[in-house]
Amino acid sequence: MSNFMGTPSKYGLENHGLRNLNMQYWTIPTPALVERVVSRREGMLAHEGAVVVRTGNHTGRAPNDKFIVQEGEAADKIWWGKVNSPLTPEYFERLHLRMTAYFQGRDVFVQDTTVAAHPKYRLPIRVITENSWHSLFARNLFLRREAAELPDHVPQFTVLHAPGFRAMPELDGLNSDIFIILNLHRRMILIGGTAYAGEIKKSIFTALNYLLPQDDVLPMHCSTTVGAQGDVGLFFGLSGTGKTTLSSDPERKLLGDDEHGWCEDGVFNFEGGCYAKVIRLSPELEPLIWAATRHFGTILENVNIDTQMHRVNFDDDSFTENTRAAYPIGFLSNILPDGRAGHPSNLFFLTADAAGVLPPLARLDRNQAIYYFLSGYTSKLAGTERGLGKEPKATFSACFGAPFMPLHPTVYARMLEEKLKQHPANIWLVNTGWTGGPYGTGHRMSLPYTRAMISAALRGKLEGVPFRTLAPFNLAVPESCPDVPAELLNPRSTWKDAGAYDEAASSLVVLFTDNFKQFFGLVSQEVVSSGPPNPQSEKQPA
Repeated sequence: MSNFMGTPSKYGLENHGLRNLNMQYWTIPTPALVERVVSRREGMLAHEGAVVVRTGNHTGRAPNDKFIVQEGEAADKIWWGKVNSPLTPEYFERLHLRMTAYFQGRDVFVQDTTVAAHPKYRLPIRVITENSWHSLFARNLFLRREAAELPDHVPQFTVLHAPGFRAMPELDGLNSDIFIILNLHRRMILIGGTAYAGEIKKSIFTALNYLLPQDDVLPMHCSTTVGAQGDVGLFFGLSGTGKTTLSSDPERKLLGDDEHGWCEDGVFNFEGGCYAKVIRLSPELEPLIWAATRHFGTILENVNIDTQMHRVNFDDDSFTENTRAAYPIGFLSNILPDGRAGHPSNLFFLTADAAGVLPPLARLDRNQAIYYFLSGYTSKLAGTERGLGKEPKATFSACFGAPFMPLHPTVYARMLEEKLKQHPANIWLVNTGWTGGPYGTGHRMSLPYTRAMISAALRGKLEGVPFRTLAPFNLAVPESCPDVPAELLNPRSTWKDAGAYDEAASSLVVLFTDNFKQFFGLVSQEVVSSGPPNPQSEKQPA
């Protein structure tokens, strides 16, 4: 009896140090994977066909357990520090050896896929895991190969994924028994101790953020939509800011919901699927995502399910606030299947401001765009990372994706500045966070109002509208916007206590200016001056 199923590549698993394996499943199709998810008791079927799985203790990313091997030419290029922690080649080799021993005698699931929709920059990858549902995740999220291409597939990056394998931190030079380790020199990623599937996708994204700038491609943590006239909109933002939700627009085509590249002839999607937050998902507010969760083959991660009737409850956060759905982009009805589009005409920087200080919409000039791009301000929301509590936490994540940026943020900022010089675009700061007060006092920005502002910006309906400058951030805010109450556009007017707003705004300015000190001397004085002024700036007039 053969010990493999599917279409194995001529470039076998022994090239990754794997030997004496049990059953090998090579890029098997979705129905076969779903069968094994159920038969192996890794998950269960929801009543409309999605697979419901649990990730155990780890329901979000573990940024403190991510390392990059300090080896080869990458050692001199990486932005070493809190975000990118170094690991010696010796520790990597020791851990890799023990992982290969762990796989001996076990079933393995292989997905040979690619990333980057642009043929010039396409990268063959391989995901090897011990779980069928993680193999389905890779199949859903990355770009599938044609069956005839599989025998000759040679990966240029490989993920070795073993959630059941635990490290020994005192022996392996790590912070805990879980790990995400990128070896850019050997083109290999080791993931262990965590079943949270987002680590697979974001480790590949990190690799692309290292490789593509060398080809003059700007990698971006953004979603992308395209209008009927071919106009392109980019939505930058961290988890929980609305990238996926706001790009789910029935009136526009979706290019991708999270990761893209900007090259000489336009933008392109890195992935072939979506990984959407689905806590409190509703068919009224997010009909396209809702429909995708009803497809056979969709993965619902940490979503609660009635084990008798097999019906899911998207409102239940008993496992985590960070519930997710992973599905191929083809499950959506409004997509551009080739994953490519032209140069953007509108860029939106999304921030979930838990302080309730920033306006819901502001227009940025080019210097301000670089300032806010490098600042990457938002609030981390519950569940998106290991160790986060219930309350949002203010954070600055350079380029709206610092955990995934192995190079210094100014590398990406300079590339963005150059792209904007070559291809001028409107740039907007959008607060999808709180209004009327901070978290606990105010309320979350209304999604219909945010959609109305985005729609007005995309369709040029704000071009003839007067703008006024609001202190203390000196942001240009429209005085009116179709289908949005005028008082909402000025955040100070939404607070019951204007003095409390001024105090909160001054506190946020301090956070901004303190954070941006790290970029002094690395960007122009014009960029520095485009940010909020000294924290002791005057009170904003009513």
